[in-house]
Amino acid sequence: MLSAVFFDFDGTLADTAPDLGNALNRQRVNRGLTPLPIAQIRTQASAGARGLLKLGFNIAPEDQGYPEMRDEFLEFYSQRLCQNTRLFPGITELLEQLDQNELPWGIVTNKPARYTHPLITELGLQQRAACVVCGDETTHTKPHPEPLLVACNKIDVSPSDCIYLGDDLRDVKASLAAGMKPFIARYGYLGNDQPPETWGASHIIDKPQELLAYI
Repeated sequence: MLSAVFFDFDGTLADTAPDLGNALNRQRVNRGLTPLPIAQIRTQASAGARGLLKLGFNIAPEDQGYPEMRDEFLEFYSQRLCQNTRLFPGITELLEQLDQNELPWGIVTNKPARYTHPLITELGLQQRAACVVCGDETTHTKPHPEPLLVACNKIDVSPSDCIYLGDDLRDVKASLAAGMKPFIARYGYLGNDQPPETWGASHIIDKPQELLAYI
């Protein structure tokens, strides 16, 4: 019996790459570099500032100057948080069907709360989600299972009765560690070297509505 469905945010519920890419490209242009195409940025969009700064400047957290670059990136991102961010095609219909079926759904993301809550409010999801767990609201982030277990506790469901849909290997690892059924959104960013078929998920879906076949 299925008790709830949980979703990753970036690359699963919402296409945030255009606004994340705008922040990165503003940094590049300010330093005399050419903007990167959004298609290239999408592959690292789920990895947040760390992944995007690695892509745009080959800089890592242990490198000198990284904190300043990260802070600038996040400031630029906050200025245009939801200008071009949209729900993926089919997500609206999927969530409407879950609501009609009275099946609770929630959001579990590594994205910090100061960006997540304004975004989901702008996208009309804040009052509909049964719970929202952000990356800075738990001691550990995915791939650790803690965020998913916290989400289950918030709405009093058993992990074994839940689906988690994500677009990154860390989503599958977290789901398996929590005892949930991991599903992969092939339409998402898939920012890993290994093909999603090798991640160990229960199922892979090409469109959001395909999830309904398993509910």
